[in-house]
Amino acid sequence: MATVNVGFQVLPKVANGNTYDVVDKAIEVVQKSGVKYEVGAMETVMEGELDELLEIVKKAQNACIEAGASEVMTYIKIHYRPNEGVTLDEKLRKYR
Repeated sequence: MATVNVGFQVLPKVANGNTYDVVDKAIEVVQKSGVKYEVGAMETVMEGELDELLEIVKKAQNACIEAGASEVMTYIKIHYRPNEGVTLDEKLRKYR
């Protein structure tokens, strides 16, 4: 199966607390998943198999709720190239 890139951003609604702390819980889910990823200022991008990455996004949303968010809006972008796959390295190589 071809490798894809999934970029996602969680926007948790937190009544009394620090939104960044809740977002950090979502990022911890990604870190513990074992997939290749890049954390950016506005979103996290992961590389891997689509179904696995979407499961990670679901777990990240749940982590936000468990950390005190009353709700979470999640924005997802998918870069899919069925024959060759897509890598983070091909996109970022010239900037490093």
